[in-house]
Amino acid sequence: MSRTLSPLPQHQALVDWIRSKEPEVWAWQSDAERLTQDAEEVRLSLLRDSYRMDAEGHPELFAEIRAAQEALGLSEIQVHAYQAQGRTDPNAAICYLPGEAHLIFTGPILTLLSGMELRAVIGHELAHYLLWQMGDGAYYLADRILHQSAAHAQAEPSHIQSARLWSLATELFADRGSYQATGCLETAVASLVKTSTGLAHVSGKSYLSQAAEIFSKSKPKTEQLTHPETFMRARALQLWVEEGADLDAAVALMLEEGEGLDELDLTQQVRLTALTRRFLEQHLRPAWFRSDAVLAHARLFFPDFKPAEVADEALLTELLDLSKARREYLCQVMLDFCAVDPDLDELPVAAGIEQSRAMESLGHFEKLATKELKVKAKDLKRLKEQSATLLAQAATNPTP
Repeated sequence: MSRTLSPLPQHQALVDWIRSKEPEVWAWQSDAERLTQDAEEVRLSLLRDSYRMDAEGHPELFAEIRAAQEALGLSEIQVHAYQAQGRTDPNAAICYLPGEAHLIFTGPILTLLSGMELRAVIGHELAHYLLWQMGDGAYYLADRILHQSAAHAQAEPSHIQSARLWSLATELFADRGSYQATGCLETAVASLVKTSTGLAHVSGKSYLSQAAEIFSKSKPKTEQLTHPETFMRARALQLWVEEGADLDAAVALMLEEGEGLDELDLTQQVRLTALTRRFLEQHLRPAWFRSDAVLAHARLFFPDFKPAEVADEALLTELLDLSKARREYLCQVMLDFCAVDPDLDELPVAAGIEQSRAMESLGHFEKLATKELKVKAKDLKRLKEQSATLLAQAATNPTP
C-alpha cells in the first residue's frame, strides 16, 4: 500500500520559524551562485574519496535504484552511486545536489542486503532528496541553516537542539521512504536492523514485536543526536504505515520534550513562551492581584500584558502534561510575583501554594518560598492550611 510522504510537523514548524524570524539568513542561504559553488566541491570530493559505480558494471544495484526512484516519484533525477573507501561499517548516505542524487555506500552493505532490502535502503536515502526538494527547496535550506547554526562557535543550546530535532525527524521521514520503495513494512524494518547490527539474517516481523514490547512497558524518548534508536524507528514507521490516529503525538513524545530548559529547541521556546503568557494571564486574573507593581512586573515579561478576564479551562490539563522541570520553572515564575508588591502581604504566596498544588509541584514551590522568600516553616504550614480561605476572602474584597 502506498502512502503520501509529507514533512513531519517538526519540519514544518522549524521551517516556519526560520522564515519568519531570520529572513535575512534565509535569503543569504538561498543564493543560487553559492549553491552552484558548493555543488562543484561535492562532486570533486566524491571522486577523490570513493569508487564510482555505473549501471554497466553493477546492473543489479541500478535496477534497485530505478525501482526506488519510480516508487518515490523521482524518476527524472540523475542518481549516481559510489562505494566509500576506508570505512568498514555497513551504511549508506546521500549527497544532495539540485537534480542529482549521489548515493554513497560504506562497508559490506551491498552484499549484506537482499535485493528488496537494498531497495529499502535506497528508498530511505532518496527520501532525503525528496524532502529537500519539497517546498521549492525550503527544507534543504532549513537543513543547511540549522546544522550550520548548531556548528557555530557561538551557538546557543536552542540552536543545537533544533538541529538535533530536525535530524531525528528527517530520519523518520526517510524511513517512510524505505516503505514507499518496497511496499513492505517487514522488509523496511529488516533493512534497518541489518544496517544497524551487521547481521546477515534478521526478521523484520520479530523486531516489530520487540519494539512493541518495549513501548508497552515504557514511554521511551530518544537519547541520540542524529538517528533515533532502531526500535523507535521501527515503531514510528509501523504507526505511519498503519495510519495510527495518535501518530504525531507518539512521534513528538519520542523526539521532542526533554527534562530541562536547556533542551528546548527554537519552536519549543516559542510554545513555552506562549504557555508562560497564558499561565500569567490566569495566575494574575484575580482583581486583588492586579496592583500597579504586579502589572508593571508582568510587562517586563510581556510588554502588552493584560490579565485574563475569563478562565482558561484547558490550561491545567496542559500544565499537568508538562515535564517536572517545566512545572518547576513555572513555580519560579510565580515566585517573582510573591515579592514584587509588599502591600499584598501573604496573598501571592497563598496563590502560589494553590496553583502549585493544582499542578502537582507544591513541594518545589515550598522549597523556593523557604529559600528565596525566607518564609518560616510554621508560617508556610499555616499558609498551606489557610490558602484557599485567604484567597476566597480576598475575592470578596478585590481592590488591590
